[in-house]
Amino acid sequence: MFRGASAINLDTKGRVAIPKRYRETLHIEYNSQLVITVDIQSACLLLYPLDEWRKIEAKLLLLSDTLPAERAMKRMLLGYAHECELDGNGRLLLPLPLRQYAHLGKHAMLVGQLNKFELWDETAWQQQIDQSRETIQNEEFAENVRLADFSL
Repeated sequence: MFRGASAINLDTKGRVAIPKRYRETLHIEYNSQLVITVDIQSACLLLYPLDEWRKIEAKLLLLSDTLPAERAMKRMLLGYAHECELDGNGRLLLPLPLRQYAHLGKHAMLVGQLNKFELWDETAWQQQIDQSRETIQNEEFAENVRLADFSL
C-alpha cells in the first residue's frame, strides 16, 4: 500500500524519480510496470501499478459505449493511459500530454493513495489540501452513512 506525500522534481526531459521508499515494492511486487492516466475530477495524474490498473480496465470494460457519461469516462481514462516502466534509476518519463493535463511544473507532489499514486503540481496540491480541509470541516459526518462510524 502506498501512503504519504513526497515532494519530487521533474527534470528537463519530463522525468520524475519515484522516491526510494516505493521503488523496491514497485520492482518486486509489480515488476516496475506502471500505467499513468488522468484523474477525471482533478488536475492531477494517477499512477497505477500494472496489476492494479488491470482491475480498473475490467471495470471500464463493463461500461457502455453508447451512454455519453460512460463513454466519456472510458475515453478520458483509456485515451490518456500510458504504460511505462521505472528505469534503472527509479525514474518515469511522463508524456507531454499528461504533463500538460496536470499543469505539471518543475516541482510536484507524489501522493500515495493505497493502491495508486496521485501526481500533482506542487501549487495545485497545496490548493487541493486547503479545499479538502474545508470540505472536511463542513461535513456532517453523522449524516454520511459511510463516514458516520469512521474514527481515528
